[in-house]
Amino acid sequence: MTGHSPGAHPSPELVEARAIALEPAVGAYDIRGRIPDQLDTDVLFALGWATASAMAEHHSSAEVVVGHDMRPSSPGFAQAFASGIESAGHRAVLLGLCSTDQLYFASGIFELPGAMITASHNPADYNGIKICGPRAAGVSLASGLGRIKELAPQAPIRGNAPEISCDAVPEVDIDKAAAAEMRERYVERIRSLTHVDEVTGMKIVVDCGNGMAGRLLGEVFHTDAGFTAVPFDVIGLFTELDGTFPNHEANPLKPENLLDVARAVVDEDADLGLAFDGDADRCFFIDEMGQTLSPSAVGALVAEREIARAKAAGVAEPVVIHNLITSRTVPSTITAAGGRAVRSKVGHSGIKTLMRTEGAVFACEHSAHFYFDEFYGADSGMLAACHLIAALAKTGAPASRLVADYDLYVQSGEINFTVADPDSVLTAFAAESGHFPTNTVDELDGIGLQGEDWWINLRKSNTEPLVRLNVEASDPQRLRELTAQASDFVKARRQ
Repeated sequence: MTGHSPGAHPSPELVEARAIALEPAVGAYDIRGRIPDQLDTDVLFALGWATASAMAEHHSSAEVVVGHDMRPSSPGFAQAFASGIESAGHRAVLLGLCSTDQLYFASGIFELPGAMITASHNPADYNGIKICGPRAAGVSLASGLGRIKELAPQAPIRGNAPEISCDAVPEVDIDKAAAAEMRERYVERIRSLTHVDEVTGMKIVVDCGNGMAGRLLGEVFHTDAGFTAVPFDVIGLFTELDGTFPNHEANPLKPENLLDVARAVVDEDADLGLAFDGDADRCFFIDEMGQTLSPSAVGALVAEREIARAKAAGVAEPVVIHNLITSRTVPSTITAAGGRAVRSKVGHSGIKTLMRTEGAVFACEHSAHFYFDEFYGADSGMLAACHLIAALAKTGAPASRLVADYDLYVQSGEINFTVADPDSVLTAFAAESGHFPTNTVDELDGIGLQGEDWWINLRKSNTEPLVRLNVEASDPQRLRELTAQASDFVKARRQ
């Protein structure tokens, strides 16, 4: 984009309006809000100005790379955000349409801060921004988002930033050379790390959910990025980019959104199903029988592959990070493979920071986020998917059999409770932990209780008046008992 002269100072009324809009939208790890009452082009302009200003304070960067997803408001939001960057005296490198992991990759290869205009898996009336430092470094409320939130209301009055629009970002504003380099190097990196382009004789079904995975399919598996097509069958579902999500929400956390891909895998006699979220940084997996594979089991399998790769490169004891609600199978697999397991809190910003401080080769979350040091410590659903495809091809085993050895426990899934005072609920839960058969209380992230063959974690949401319950046990009956006991405890203290 061409530069803009600085605008006039905002009125006190505009400063207050921006602050009110940002209060619920700026979370612990990213920015998300309803449009247009919380996020509009003025707020995006202000956030672009504040992001460039904050990044200059910490990184002395004169450029910020910006991408956007397929939501109707995203092109206009990207333009407004870029205008804000340039009003702060910096340059916006606009990539146009891309997935979030491609934005992170661009931040890595160009060594620039980055911003992705997306609301990930949220419904169609939401949008937001995921922000990273140079080389895809994590940015949280404590490490940059708080400063951006503080600065944004004071941004100058925007000039001619566009209104919310369904139109694409004008071609003249997209840095075509940077976008092409990012796509080519992204595909090359995924193929070189997994050798997925050497896989033959398989059939994969991919539910893109009308999200950015619809574009990735052509780039990674076919010829859209200038590579030869992979020598196996890829069947795409809902590949048209449509941020109104006409078929189902692009949220694979909800079981109902996996029904289409599960049915297609069985009907097509496919080897594996993939289900991506809206911005395509997260992927869920479906086995040949239409059953959802545990993200922890997939994480354990990929961890084993990454440890083997690192050992072959001379790393004596590769570090792998897992968040505290992954299955116990994950750390035991890491240890058995000769790695060192490090537990973390839930959340991508903290994990990315820990990846760097620990020199970790891989990290996984039970929410199906998978992080790779060869991907600048960022999460990539597509890279994880290609690892699993390659592992299936190598073993020749069906997907259900491939992960069976990594899926030894049963989990409740995340259960959310709306409560008046999350902190008091957690305090009471810790104080009364003696009601559970354990002497181990863990406060890494919320309150964790551990038994010989089970664990419970109760933690509060970073963005809502919720507490989140996760339980794991060695058998279904024990799981039901513990889940009911913990749930009853929380329900009795909702007010």
